[in-house]
Amino acid sequence: MSMVVPCILLGVTAWGVSRGVDVWSTLVEGGGEGLRTAVRMVPSLVGLLCGVYMLRASGALELLEGAIAPLLGWVGIPPQMVGLLVVRPISGSAALGLGAELIENYGPDSLVGRTAAVMLGSTETTFYTVAVYFGAAKIHRTRYAIPAALCADAAGFLAASWAVKWLFG
Repeated sequence: MSMVVPCILLGVTAWGVSRGVDVWSTLVEGGGEGLRTAVRMVPSLVGLLCGVYMLRASGALELLEGAIAPLLGWVGIPPQMVGLLVVRPISGSAALGLGAELIENYGPDSLVGRTAAVMLGSTETTFYTVAVYFGAAKIHRTRYAIPAALCADAAGFLAASWAVKWLFG
């Protein structure tokens, strides 16, 4: 199993050489294009991360938690998940931080800890993903991508919460 990656690299190199491709030049050119793509994505990433940290530092997240908690309790999501619900579509690192905080405070075997773990694994950082991939592809109009992705996130949050309650009571 440890030789899979070297074998793939060797196979791709052999295939390129057999086709008459200058493998080294192609590799260097691809690496340069990757760096240019990364540089184009940096402004979007900085904006998203700045927004997330401002949301947490301003106290707006706590206000939103108070407003949404009754609705979440009605659909079966523990109220402690509000921060994770809000931050997860925006920033994976902030969501991991919140998830770790929830697990530390409530324990890994608690309903809240298990729900946080499953929610982190069953949802996506929607706005980050859209910013990165649409920015890399130079797509400026997201059209239905964001609403569809947010619906998928909502389904992931609900399914995670219900599955944890069903499996672990």
